[in-house]
Amino acid sequence: MMPSRRLALIATASGMAALPALLRGAAAQAPAGTPAAAPAQAPGFYRFRVGGAVVTMVHDGFFARPLEGFVRNAPLAEVQALAQEHFLPTDRTAIPFTITFVQRGDTIAVFDAGNGVTAPNATNGRMIANMAAAGIDPARVTHVIHSHFHGDHINGLLDAQNNRAFPNAEVHVPAPEWAWWTDEGNQTRTPEGQRPTFANVARRFAPYRDRVKTFQPGSEVIPGITSIAAFGHTPGHTVFRIADGAEQAMFLADTTNRPEIMMARPDWQIVFDLDGDAAAATRRRILDMVATDRIRVTGYHYPFPANGHVARAGNGFRFVPAEWSSAV
Repeated sequence: MMPSRRLALIATASGMAALPALLRGAAAQAPAGTPAAAPAQAPGFYRFRVGGAVVTMVHDGFFARPLEGFVRNAPLAEVQALAQEHFLPTDRTAIPFTITFVQRGDTIAVFDAGNGVTAPNATNGRMIANMAAAGIDPARVTHVIHSHFHGDHINGLLDAQNNRAFPNAEVHVPAPEWAWWTDEGNQTRTPEGQRPTFANVARRFAPYRDRVKTFQPGSEVIPGITSIAAFGHTPGHTVFRIADGAEQAMFLADTTNRPEIMMARPDWQIVFDLDGDAAAATRRRILDMVATDRIRVTGYHYPFPANGHVARAGNGFRFVPAEWSSAV
């Protein structure tokens, strides 16, 4: 008899006594006739160092959408086969959100702002709670550094009262991204599904109007953080190098979405890419760079804790998660 079958029979025969203590307690507290609440997960944060800088990965939940239509230049059957190869569902894809914080002394920078306030039962919008668990006070964040302006990256600029969620932060934005989404004349040159971004940008950045600073991709944004042009996903999409002495890491933002799919097939284009051809060329260039130089990376849509390395695999690449460590 298989072990899982034996466990099922034991649980059936002995009832509550066979359940782990944690689950047994949750079940005992549930009113008769109602399902027991699932036990909570541990807080979603993880830390590692880049030289003297402390990097904290903060989880913001996930969003699920149909797998059909996710990749727009490959047959669904091929996408499903690759998903199945990586033990992912073949009918939908879960897109995780994880935000990268970098702290040096009193400077706390965050790359992008998360999903912000969401519906009570939403699967995303967990960043502020996980920041609190990690001991990161939004009022102490000194710099919000944006890769691009899709909603899941800028909605968290505002709190539930539509005030600044990071009240004391400067907001740094790529000049090409700012120029595109603040010019209404670009609406007709933008895919229809992404046109609401224009109004959303105006709303989310309004409370920071005197704190927004543009930078040219390729320049140093703040000491130790340098921007690198990675256009295509959006007109000004930018990634960032974090460096301290000889140590470095890179935040890859949305260079790839799910790495199991987009690293393995870097020429595939997803529904969220504004310029698919440019995004694919950028993807291959950036992944080749971090694989060649063996640079540790973080990604916005990688499985938590969303950090590791990129290795070559055939005509593509693969994500190698960093070894978990209790030491920081």
